[in-house]
Amino acid sequence: MVSWLALDKQGLIYELQRGDKADPVLVLDRTGKVVRSWGRGAYKVPHSIRIDPDGNVWTVDAGSSTVIKYSPTGEKLLTIEVGEQPVGKGGTSDIAFGPAGHLFITDGYGNARVLEYTAEGKRVRQWGSPGTGPGEFHLPHAIRIADGVVYVADRENGRIEKFDLEGHYVGEIDHLGRIFSLRIAGSVIWACIQEKDKPAASGGWLVKLDRDSGKILGHRELIGLHSIELSPSGDPIIVEGNRVLWLKPRAGA
Repeated sequence: MVSWLALDKQGLIYELQRGDKADPVLVLDRTGKVVRSWGRGAYKVPHSIRIDPDGNVWTVDAGSSTVIKYSPTGEKLLTIEVGEQPVGKGGTSDIAFGPAGHLFITDGYGNARVLEYTAEGKRVRQWGSPGTGPGEFHLPHAIRIADGVVYVADRENGRIEKFDLEGHYVGEIDHLGRIFSLRIAGSVIWACIQEKDKPAASGGWLVKLDRDSGKILGHRELIGLHSIELSPSGDPIIVEGNRVLWLKPRAGA
């Protein structure tokens, strides 16, 4: 299973996959050829992968609640052990990059919080608690930052919550269904969404939302839900099982 993907400035695709018989981190060109790989034995539950503005590769291990920073060639540069997992529960799920190299982490599989770290891996603050009210979460899953606003996919509450960079609640887009992944481009939020009462393996929709109003601008049925990336031309890229799908939005989507 390919859990997550990211695209670098050179057009290489970085995948994070699960399974103990291959390297978790794969780097592929546009034809699908594997350029390099690494990380075998370093993860319990590989969850998400992101590329920072400097081209470094960050991965999240939900099983050990650990975030690892690599160079583009796989050299380990930094490890952040978030920890504080409830007994028998998972941990972190996604990361986003803020000003001054700060890292924002969603920690939702055992906790219900967002954490901020410096570029050197020192914890600055955290916010959130279990619940359905403003600033509360039921599995914060994906996180993105744009124009000083932190967008958190509050997955099981079916909404996208908005915060400033200090963690103060500033609004939300609700009544969306189970939200797995987010990507922001200009005035648009792309999200992968599923009906809340469906099994996790069921299909759902790629949804295009107006970033300010939350209005749905278009949608497309799909099976892959866990990760979304955008190409330089704005085409959505998703993972569907063990496939990467490079989509061309239809009119109205």
